[in-house]
Amino acid sequence: MIVPAEVVDYDPQWALWFEAIRARLTPYLAEFPNVIEHVGSTAVPGLAAKPIIDVDVVVPTADLVPAAIERLTAAGYRHEGDQGIPGREAFALPPDTVHYHHLYVVVDGNKAHQDHVLLRDHLRIDAVDRERYAARKRELAHLLTTDRTAYVEGKGALVLEMLARASGSLGVGASGRTSPADH
Repeated sequence: MIVPAEVVDYDPQWALWFEAIRARLTPYLAEFPNVIEHVGSTAVPGLAAKPIIDVDVVVPTADLVPAAIERLTAAGYRHEGDQGIPGREAFALPPDTVHYHHLYVVVDGNKAHQDHVLLRDHLRIDAVDRERYAARKRELAHLLTTDRTAYVEGKGALVLEMLARASGSLGVGASGRTSPADH
């Protein structure tokens, strides 16, 4: 499956794609407590985004992360470690994937999970920041085919600013690290 490399206007189909992905995952994760959340730009109505669904499998405690990894591996995903983002376990897609997505396992309330939820929820309610973010992504979109790292880094300062505002603390996201899948 080819990785989408464009920023497009919001598509209401993204919510349906997420539901299809959740339906695929649910049977594999049914044996222990978890929540499957739609995060990232495609979870924000009205926000332009890459047509990539970001999914967090949220477990209540760190001791459940290995079981989640095992079950997702059984579902055909390939575990790729934290990819430099502590507290966020990433997965490569199974070959039979219908809707391109990024899949992560996070612990409820850890920094990786908080960053995903804070930014998503902030952009859902703040139309000015939603438009600023869309404009920045469109400005950088040409990099998606040549330098995804530069695309992510180009959004980094704005993401950190919005996370700080959303959390009410200038300390949130102080590492400056975001991931290619996020946002």
